[in-house]
Amino acid sequence: MTARPAVLVALLRYQAALLLRSQRWLAPVLLYAAFLAVGIRPGDPVLDSLGYAAAGLVPVTAWLVRICVTAEPDAARDCVAAAAGPVRVHAAALLTALAGALAAGGASALAVLLLCDRGGVPAGDAGLAGALAVAACALTGGAVGALGSRPLLGRPGFAVLATGLGSLLAWGVGASPARLAVTALVVGSRERTLPLPLSECAVALLLAAGAGAVACAAAARRR
Repeated sequence: MTARPAVLVALLRYQAALLLRSQRWLAPVLLYAAFLAVGIRPGDPVLDSLGYAAAGLVPVTAWLVRICVTAEPDAARDCVAAAAGPVRVHAAALLTALAGALAAGGASALAVLLLCDRGGVPAGDAGLAGALAVAACALTGGAVGALGSRPLLGRPGFAVLATGLGSLLAWGVGASPARLAVTALVVGSRERTLPLPLSECAVALLLAAGAGAVACAAAARRR
């Protein structure tokens, strides 16, 4: 029983090393930094800014997922899948992308808390609300990326189009947990209340888990 967690940890380290050494993460991270620089200024309301920072994670996470699941040549991925199992390999790639997005979102939320006007809102409470919104948006983006990348969509053109459209829908559809979480923070800022988007985060977690399970199952069938 102890071998399985050890295999997953090893796969996570392997996927993280692939991501970092490829430097392909620079494009989405720099784009996210530019997105924040354009939309957030020191002294802005903290809840509005936290919502803005969280919203940007939807396409960033989807992009990182695509990077992680396509980082290896097919031959190398087949070798790793033969040794550790295709489900574990694909799950490790998805989790690595999600972890990277959460790290970027956490750093941006911390910067917002330091630079923006809390308007009497305790830093801990604002941080919790921001963390939940960040998680909801990252998980939603992870679901988009999982469904819009290999093995479900193998052709790069279709995959990029699906990921882009999925990110736009995650922003625009009223039932999207990412949109609901961001809207809760914006409304809370205007009404001077402190929302905690717990239900939105839970729904996003279920969506991400379901999308990841579908993608992993497809990876296993293609073996």
